[in-house]
Amino acid sequence: MNNGSRAARAALWAFCALVGLWLVAPVLVVVPLSFTDKPSLVFPPTGWSTRWYANFFGDPRWTDAFVNSIKVGLLVTLTATVLGTLAALGLTRARLRGLPIAQGTLLSPMIVPGVVFAIGTYALFLKLQLVGTLFGFVVAHTVLALPFVMIPVTASLAGFDRRLEQAAAGLGAGRWTAFRTVTLPLVAPGVVSGALFAFVTSFDEVVVSLFIQSPYLQTLPVQMYGSVTRDTDPTIAAAATMIITLTTAIVLAATLLTARRSRAR
Repeated sequence: MNNGSRAARAALWAFCALVGLWLVAPVLVVVPLSFTDKPSLVFPPTGWSTRWYANFFGDPRWTDAFVNSIKVGLLVTLTATVLGTLAALGLTRARLRGLPIAQGTLLSPMIVPGVVFAIGTYALFLKLQLVGTLFGFVVAHTVLALPFVMIPVTASLAGFDRRLEQAAAGLGAGRWTAFRTVTLPLVAPGVVSGALFAFVTSFDEVVVSLFIQSPYLQTLPVQMYGSVTRDTDPTIAAAATMIITLTTAIVLAATLLTARRSRAR
């Protein structure tokens, strides 16, 4: 490797490091703020305390919002994983006209601005009396999470050898049995990755949740937004740190599953 190539590679690594630092900078600020001993968001902290975590778990508004986010996230994960897997199967195996249009429609929540989707959802849910209901939250978040399930499952199905299903059929297995015993285990990493991303999508969602919330049902991001408008004590930093920790763990799990699948190939 000549000196020019080494210099270019070093410059690329330095640029990537700067971009990475820029992306994680908010985390480097929020996490220490959650352990400050001051009653305001002052960085860097001059002292350390866990009082804001105690305040988080001792306040029903925060704990109820956290439980609601977990509940909605789990229901969305289940619903979006099932529907997204079925949609991926249909898109990769169907031979129908207009299939690209159907695929674009299902992936459109990733493209349409969140506030536009939120306004349309609010108008529809208001007419259907779904605003502020658990069912409404699950439906809205499922639509947003669906593309994040379809993409990894579709990628897994693209590399799947369908001759294995034909072999199972030749041994007497029906379509459901072949799918359950042959197809699903082989594409399971993609399904699990999609499920994890669906949970993260729901757990972090704030724009749509702001429109369809009610005083009786709020998620953690909505509670955080409301807390910013009322007060700015570091309890919000403790809540943000919990979200960062949970979502990072889930994304890392999905990344490890994808990497393991790639090595297995």
